[in-house]
Amino acid sequence: MRLFIAIPLAEEMKKELVACMHDLKKQGVEGSYVPAQNLHLTLAFIGEYDKPAQVKKVLESVPLQPFRLSLSEKGNFGDILWAGVKGNQKLKTYVKDLRGALKAAGIPFADDKFIPHITLIRKASARKSYEIRLPKAEMMVKKASLLKSEMKGGKTVYKEM
Repeated sequence: MRLFIAIPLAEEMKKELVACMHDLKKQGVEGSYVPAQNLHLTLAFIGEYDKPAQVKKVLESVPLQPFRLSLSEKGNFGDILWAGVKGNQKLKTYVKDLRGALKAAGIPFADDKFIPHITLIRKASARKSYEIRLPKAEMMVKKASLLKSEMKGGKTVYKEM
């Protein structure tokens, strides 16, 4: 099963991001828009791994100090458009501790540089220039979750484990 550890977003933040995506659609941006229920902030992508209980044990062993998450930047990785978050030391420290614990437990994960972002559109393209108008949204983060990604009826569905 495809697993990843992420921060689920508060409903209010999801609403703000969906409004931003509607605005992009109106500006003519095409692509694969992420459904509201799939919006999240990935902390560690594990990929195919069949021992979710081990991952959960690691997740529970790393304490998370609650912190405020605020949208601030926007960017892209090639044709992926995303919303970024304000620089946050508690988030960076938590991800470093979490990834260290995964490594120590021998759980494989994508050990790339952590760039906190929320994917909005994959395969984004536009015929004319557009502007990403990111809302001023924030939320309190109190936990991270282990999520499973699966295909159902041709759509990607994320389920909390």
